[in-house]
Amino acid sequence: MKKRFVAEFRILLVGVCMTFLSACATTGAIDERDPWEGFNRGVYTFNETMDTVLFDPIGKVYDFITPDFLDSGITNFFKNIAQVPVIANDILQFKFDQAVNDTVRLFLNSTVGLLGFLDVSTEAGLPSSKADFGQTLAYWGVDSGPYLVMPFFGPGTIRHAAGYAVDSALNPMFYIDNDLTKAGLLSLAFVDVKSDLLSAVDLLEEAAVDKYEFTKNAYFEKRASKISGNEFADYPE
Repeated sequence: MKKRFVAEFRILLVGVCMTFLSACATTGAIDERDPWEGFNRGVYTFNETMDTVLFDPIGKVYDFITPDFLDSGITNFFKNIAQVPVIANDILQFKFDQAVNDTVRLFLNSTVGLLGFLDVSTEAGLPSSKADFGQTLAYWGVDSGPYLVMPFFGPGTIRHAAGYAVDSALNPMFYIDNDLTKAGLLSLAFVDVKSDLLSAVDLLEEAAVDKYEFTKNAYFEKRASKISGNEFADYPE
């Protein structure tokens, strides 16, 4: 899974490089998508610092001590839980065939796949999707709003941030009664994502002159691809 992600990230890098070089041709131009650039760069620096001193080291330790099969199983487990808001957004976007597909995926992976630890649905030929409420808002014509870098969560827009809040409210993990169990699962999910993104961080360090600008352009390109329905299914958020 990680090798596939790295390959797909390299493909995205090529597209973003072309976008970035085009932007550089217009010196001094203000990016209308990013009117809060000063604030956003401050939050980006904060996130980068937190990654460097805390989250990346934790992710590396997690990656080192976790066998590949267990790491894949944990990733599959959290992706399976996330199918609940995906199904809701499929319906809100009138993608009923996709909603049926994702419902069957959720059922199979939750039962035969041992609560999602095994992704038997993909093996059975049922592709995954990543519909979210920000995408749903775009479907209904809501403007994206300004670019916004969120503490800990990274790049987004006002629409994406609102969508993330709704998707979180639909995630079953947030309704676990035991606070310790809930905190443990949420922390594990966060560390698992950070671990999977370590390869992308290394590629970003090698490829980008202005990492903030590069990350922003990568976000908009990936988001446009997702909204148009052409996104890589396994690309992590």
